[in-house]
Amino acid sequence: MAAISKTVSKAGYAKLQEELEYLITVKRREVAQKLKEARSFGDLSENAEYDEAKNEQAILESKINELELLISNATVVEDDDISVNEIGVGSIIKIKDIELDEIEDLQIVGSTESDPDNGKISDESPIGKAALKHKVGDIFEAETPAGLLKFEVIDISK
Repeated sequence: MAAISKTVSKAGYAKLQEELEYLITVKRREVAQKLKEARSFGDLSENAEYDEAKNEQAILESKINELELLISNATVVEDDDISVNEIGVGSIIKIKDIELDEIEDLQIVGSTESDPDNGKISDESPIGKAALKHKVGDIFEAETPAGLLKFEVIDISK
C-alpha cells in the first residue's frame, strides 16, 4: 500500500511527534504491565483480562504504525511558506458567506489538525478544499452537507 502524503503545519507536525513519543514511551509500558498482570491470572484460554490486554496492545501498535507512517510521509508547511496572496494550508482567512452576509475567520490546516469548533478546517473539507488557491476578492462555491454555499475572500493572513 502506497503512503499518502499529508500536509501539516509545523505545530501540527510537532503534535504528531509528541503523540507518537507518548504512545511509545508511556502507553506501551502500561499495556505491557496489563499483559503481565493478566498472565499471572493463570489459564490464558479463558482469561478475559488477557484477551482485553492483547486487543489493547494490537490497537496501540496499529496507532503507532499509523503515526509513524504519517510522520514519515508528512509535508510540513513552514511559516515562511504560507502565502498572504493565495489561500493554502496554514492560511488564516476571513471569508464572507454571501447568502447569510456573515463573516467567518478560519484557518486552513492539514486533515490531522482539523478542529472546526476552534476555526481550524481541513484542506480536505468542502470549504477548505474550495477555498484553496483563491485570492482576496475572489468568490468561490463549496458543496457542503448543508448545500451549495458561496463565499467571498475578505482577507488572507498567516
